[in-house]
Amino acid sequence: MALKVVLAYSGGLDTSAIVPWLIEEYNAEVVCVAADVGQPGGLEGLQEKAFAAGASSFYGEDLKKDFIENFVWPTLRSGAVYGRKYLLGTSMARPIIARRMVEIAHEIGADALSHGCTGKGNDQVRFELTFASLSPELRVIAPWREWEIKSREDALAYIRKRNIDIQGVDQNKLFSRDENLWHISHEGGPLEDPGYEPEESIFQWTVSAENAPDCPEMLEMEFNEGYPVAINGKSLDSIQLLESLNQKGSEHGIGRIDLVEDRLVGMKSRGLYETPGGTLLHIALRELEQLTLDRRTLSLKDELASRYADLVYEGWWWNPEREAIDAAVNTLMKNVSGKVRLKLYKGVATVVSRSSPKSLYDAGFASFGEDERFAHSDAEGFIRLFGLPARVRAERNSRG
Repeated sequence: MALKVVLAYSGGLDTSAIVPWLIEEYNAEVVCVAADVGQPGGLEGLQEKAFAAGASSFYGEDLKKDFIENFVWPTLRSGAVYGRKYLLGTSMARPIIARRMVEIAHEIGADALSHGCTGKGNDQVRFELTFASLSPELRVIAPWREWEIKSREDALAYIRKRNIDIQGVDQNKLFSRDENLWHISHEGGPLEDPGYEPEESIFQWTVSAENAPDCPEMLEMEFNEGYPVAINGKSLDSIQLLESLNQKGSEHGIGRIDLVEDRLVGMKSRGLYETPGGTLLHIALRELEQLTLDRRTLSLKDELASRYADLVYEGWWWNPEREAIDAAVNTLMKNVSGKVRLKLYKGVATVVSRSSPKSLYDAGFASFGEDERFAHSDAEGFIRLFGLPARVRAERNSRG
């Protein structure tokens, strides 16, 4: 009986080679699963390509809404940022794709799961931790850790030898890119030299700050308990909202980062990321938190954000730690509702105003003017108690 294998399929060079390789090496019945998380072209033409490569069946899954609302929004609300810059666009997409693969594997009675991730990358870990968390009994086949193919040239030769149609595959691809509704990333080629200054042609979404409009644009975002709900007073669904912010941010050159990051497998790598809408959301939400949360709560939120960033980057989405942090964030964000206005100009988004019915800002206390609610003399006793450890230490030191 043939081994039934569910393959994460993109229609690119690697997975086009993996389909026949699984058939030849494992006598496998290959079931291709392609997920639409907002990449260009969506699922168009992928079924035909999968069948041409030898797949026995194909599943095209529209996961865009699920991706934004159940993966992107929780990560945004957590405040997670990896490596001080990265807003985790690729990291968030892998667990939803891998989960759907597991679900389909159960539906059809598959024996194994497979992916096209290399042995040097993070994605192999993210896929396989999801597999292990949701269906540990299923076998995992990772061709890049097994086959003799070592390069794109080898993969092209393998496909051509088998007369598989590779129309639409970029045979001269210089950069490795990952794209979804949240971001686009660029790696490889000359970017592997951290001293290389990226050419403008590399960027796909955003204009340069120099070529951005000479006039600033005002943008108002509204949040309800940390969830983005409206732009410039207009309520939008999650997909429309993010697409609109991506367009606005891209037009003004916002959301580019150049990051040398620490991969899970140990080495440092360099990537360029364009996350225009996500950058705007992150800036605005942090500002609203500053208005509505007290100092100790903000400190806790920052600690949780760091933990959340690490677990998402490392592939621990299906883990009690993530569920516990989500529960804590839901509590912390109950009062984070309101509006934030940004000025977009030449690659920079500047907060110009913020308002909230849950604001902790009280002009009566904060004012430097005359105030009957705050007795300045109270500060003396507070400072004496607050500084007591310093005085005790100084007195002890003076006694030798």
